Amino acid sequence: MTNKTLLGTTAALVGFVMMVATPASADLLDDITQAKKIRISTDVAIPPSGMMDSSMKPTGSDVEVAQLLAKDWGLELEFIQTTGATRIPNVLTGKADIIISTLSVTPDRAKVIDFTKRYATLQSDVGCLKSSTVKDWTDLKDKPIGVSRGTTQDTTLSNMKDKDLKISRYDDDATMVTAAVSGQVDCVASSATIINQIGVKNPSRVFESRIPLATFDLAIGLKKGEQRLMDKLNAWITENVKNGKLNAIYKKFHGVELPPDMRS
Repeated sequence: MTNKTLLGTTAALVGFVMMVATPASADLLDDITQAKKIRISTDVAIPPSGMMDSSMKPTGSDVEVAQLLAKDWGLELEFIQTTGATRIPNVLTGKADIIISTLSVTPDRAKVIDFTKRYATLQSDVGCLKSSTVKDWTDLKDKPIGVSRGTTQDTTLSNMKDKDLKISRYDDDATMVTAAVSGQVDCVASSATIINQIGVKNPSRVFESRIPLATFDLAIGLKKGEQRLMDKLNAWITENVKNGKLNAIYKKFHGVELPPDMRS
């Protein structure tokens, strides 16, 4: 996907917002309260943020964040399973109320949806097969880099025109990981935690982070204009950062704590 295509995708999403917009009625917080249920768009195929346990029940850091939110608000929780590409359309069409699914805050996405304050962060790297000789960008010449389509990693690499990168795009993180596990690609651009998961799935193909991309803020996404819901979500995040519950969830699944500037 070229940068031009990515810009076109953003423009299409903006147009889509206009198309689905309807005259205001009761706001979304009222709808959630009356239904006594919150529908949360969450990808359960991107461990350790979202995955299925041995009993085929959702688990992971984003799953537990969603569960904590629903519990604190006294609501039934319905997971709307998604991929990276369908997270935003889920809230735009009303299929889901909010997104808790490794959703990085970016200017392009902020044109389409609103973001809460951050509840976690995501370190993104280019990771390669441990036995490879890749150390910097020049070593990646002619080496396919696996990436999940439409993610911040995809956008970041696509904007690096000067590096002449060869990008192999996959529909979701699970498919990208499968490509790395099976030997279709020897490098991927993803979160550090997903890069580490490759070796867990296939110990003969251990990947490790080689080139830092960026650290992204992760936030809850919601349809534009839902200020009451936004305010309540922000208050909830503030409270659960302060009491340490969000940090405990993050550390449980990612093995590290949230950044010090979040916890102070």
